[in-house]
Amino acid sequence: MKMRILSLLLLAVSVSAFAQTRDSLDLEGTWDFQIDREDQGEIEAWFSKKLKDNIILPGSMLTNNKGNDITIKTQWTGSIYDSSFYFNPRFKKYQQPGDVKFPFWLTPKKEYVGAAWYQKEINISKNWKDRHVFLFLERAHTETVVWLDDQKLGMQNSMVAPHQYELPPELKPGKHTLTIRVDNRIKAINVGPDSHSLTDHTQGNWNGIIGKLKLIATPSIYMGNIQAYPNRERAEVTFKIPVNQLEVHNSKVSLSLQLSTFNTAEKQKLAPLTQSFRLNKQTDTLQITANLGNSVQLWDEFDPALYLADFRLKSKKGTDQQQVEFGVRDFKTEGRFFTINDRPVFLRGTLDNAIFPLTGYPPMDVPAWERIFSIIKNHGLNHVRYHSWCPPEAAFKAADLVGLYLQPEGPSWANHGTALGVGRNIDRYIYEETNRMMQQYGNYASYMMMAYGNEPRGKQVEYLTAFNDYWKQKDTRRLYTGASVGGSWPVIPNNEFMVRGGARDLDWKNRAPQSAADFSDNIKNFSVPFVSHETGQYCVFPNFDEIKKYTGAYKAKNFELFQEDLADHHMLDQADAFFKASGKLQVLAYKYSIEKAMRTPGYSGYQLLSLNDYSGQGTALVGILDAFWDPKPYVSAEQWREFSSETVPLAEFPKFVFTNAETLTADILIAHYGVEQLKNSISWQITDFDGAVLATETFDAGAIDYGLSALGSVKFPLREITEAQKLTLRVAVQDSLFKNHWDFWVFPESLPEVKGSVYECTVLDEKALQVLDEGGSVLLNAAGKIVKGAEVAQTFLPVFWNTSWFQMRPPHTLGFVVDPEHPLFKDFPTDSHSDLQWWSIVNKEQVMHLEDFPPDFKPLIQPIDTWFMNRRLAMAFEAKVGNGKLIMLSVDLNNADKDGAAHQLYYSLKTYMNSPEFDPQTQLDAALIQDLITTPSRQQFDKYTKDSPDELKPEHNGN
Repeated sequence: MKMRILSLLLLAVSVSAFAQTRDSLDLEGTWDFQIDREDQGEIEAWFSKKLKDNIILPGSMLTNNKGNDITIKTQWTGSIYDSSFYFNPRFKKYQQPGDVKFPFWLTPKKEYVGAAWYQKEINISKNWKDRHVFLFLERAHTETVVWLDDQKLGMQNSMVAPHQYELPPELKPGKHTLTIRVDNRIKAINVGPDSHSLTDHTQGNWNGIIGKLKLIATPSIYMGNIQAYPNRERAEVTFKIPVNQLEVHNSKVSLSLQLSTFNTAEKQKLAPLTQSFRLNKQTDTLQITANLGNSVQLWDEFDPALYLADFRLKSKKGTDQQQVEFGVRDFKTEGRFFTINDRPVFLRGTLDNAIFPLTGYPPMDVPAWERIFSIIKNHGLNHVRYHSWCPPEAAFKAADLVGLYLQPEGPSWANHGTALGVGRNIDRYIYEETNRMMQQYGNYASYMMMAYGNEPRGKQVEYLTAFNDYWKQKDTRRLYTGASVGGSWPVIPNNEFMVRGGARDLDWKNRAPQSAADFSDNIKNFSVPFVSHETGQYCVFPNFDEIKKYTGAYKAKNFELFQEDLADHHMLDQADAFFKASGKLQVLAYKYSIEKAMRTPGYSGYQLLSLNDYSGQGTALVGILDAFWDPKPYVSAEQWREFSSETVPLAEFPKFVFTNAETLTADILIAHYGVEQLKNSISWQITDFDGAVLATETFDAGAIDYGLSALGSVKFPLREITEAQKLTLRVAVQDSLFKNHWDFWVFPESLPEVKGSVYECTVLDEKALQVLDEGGSVLLNAAGKIVKGAEVAQTFLPVFWNTSWFQMRPPHTLGFVVDPEHPLFKDFPTDSHSDLQWWSIVNKEQVMHLEDFPPDFKPLIQPIDTWFMNRRLAMAFEAKVGNGKLIMLSVDLNNADKDGAAHQLYYSLKTYMNSPEFDPQTQLDAALIQDLITTPSRQQFDKYTKDSPDELKPEHNGN
């Protein structure tokens, strides 16, 4: 029948893959199995022979412990840019047969890339005579070829949707042999070996079938994949229902529809609809429109209301049934903003990088995804991007129930050996895969955005412009962007929104921390919503207690290597301190990065990379959750939600280090994207270190609309603060959970002179040696003169992503540890980890490499090195030298260009050195001290390769 063209808003629904009332034969359980290493299976007709091994499905070869042992010669699917592991003698001990420890990713128990055969005897019921029967294989990886007995049914290749095979219409009842050949090699279609859909950096290139395995029987006249199009403005939903006939007849059918809500507080059941149609083709597409009444319940992150549509197709051949779940929502753009049901929405997102340590593949059940999504929402987020992969149906179902906005992608990172738009097979495959995504999942309310995939090469502008045009014309139920890219990639001109770098993260390398700047200049040339690409990537030191959690298909051999190497460098006892101290710095960096995005006018969202750790690409520990989505002990979900929520108070600090001669002036804003206008009172207070309130006030803001609003200013003279201390500004929305806070530090403008006999010098000269020999005290300021450790680049911010993937690109450190109870810090307010008052003390300052110091020696200020090197570092240490006492620094705290924090630490240091408490316990030779400024480190990084990741290459337009 002729289809009428509808002008639809961006709306979506949930469609079950098949109705439970259809007859089905479950194929889960034990299958015969055989590995086809030599590709002889088809030549030798293995489909007609009994296979020699067995395996459990659903599952993979890996979860069944099938495949090859891991060796140093294993050929991985994925790029390795740091070849030093293979050539550096330091790593030889981790290359032993039977216990290889790779630093690049989690290590599977087994690996196999190639063809494998799966076989099962099935019994076809005589009741299935003259019925339509098909094989349903959910999430096979990646190419399948199917035989029924010795009849080949075809080949399919999809990483995003179920493989479905039609069984012969003349199928006879009784026993048959079903054989499936699965091949996980990259063959004619190369989506890119680093694509998260198949790379060993993420879920891994597994071989198997992990979801539903069924034979399904329907009447010979049956419904195909229903597509549904709700229209909020017209309060109706239109369904397009493909109806197929095994044999073409002029057939009369009756289609009935019952609509109701099922997860809402107020249940609705609408009047049933029935329409008659006449079929005269192999496939006819029927259309039925239902009115949703005067009280349409809408779907969004706050109230994910869902409807259930029960379809029954009656004919002389029987009754076919499907049930459809759908949510009514509009998701569209208005200039540079997104709206959900006409209300502004700010995307607070994370990436899902396909990290599944227990299985190596994504969960296929709804409860597992509900757990993940509940954790994400509990951290104040409302959005997930799937980097170069598409999750299974269970994820969409769970997101619909929980209320999350998803951006699945085609299964491709068309880079690193492949490209778009240059005539390769991937060009067609991307269209095929995204069409399969639309057919299988395109009706889910949560499926709101789509990109081809991640950061391509090739003729990408031409290809992706055509890709956008194709999808905007074909299916308007979601928004499209050609690709998710970094800031150096070319702009696709017809993107409906941007997922892009170039306007993310902090600029604290060259300027002191502040919270007044935003990204306005970076996004001024974009007229569509801008969502930051892969925000953050701030690293934390490994948590070695996590190793015991890897009880499944993968082992954390990378963590084991890092742990052993840390022990070899005499710091294993500090592992937990390094983990927690670097974690505090990580959270600090994320807080101010996210707040910078939220206070930028016209900014539309961010996508973290990511809320949980990324186990590959050199081991990128960028999450505040581990690879299992479990929390780390240094930040709670409640603490995170202060700056990551639908309503976030913001403060524009010009700086965070003051003297008591100044006045704190900070403008207060609020970013609000809640259910309705904000009408609560908003108050602020300043407290001292002990929690005493120094000042407080309430803003008379009135009703606050959606988006970014200015509330007023905080002005607080600091002259009454006579001692160095940390103060805290807190802003809270009364009678709500919305609050935020910012620590800042106040130091005396002038400090008393410290009297004493400490000899200060910049080299260990004869005078210094004489003072030490006579039992005196020496302060050696070697700033700018350090040689042993000069190769280590330190900034205040931590390692980006990880130093392996970026071939030791700086910075190399992850903050530092100190003992705040040490008398050195008696007059300097500090915790045990980095905080903003330390910026001028540590940023771009040298460190000392203590590679020859006694094994149990601990410095006073100890930077945390990248876990790939694990060098014992120092910025300050104390020791007995000769008959005297020495403190050595690699930073000039008395530099006039430093701020009040550095001068305060210098004062505290001198006070300590002139007190009886200055009593270092470790005896060091003067030559060992001198060695730090004369002799380079023996342990140096050599990348052993000339290649580099694409993020470090200047151009991305080539083939």
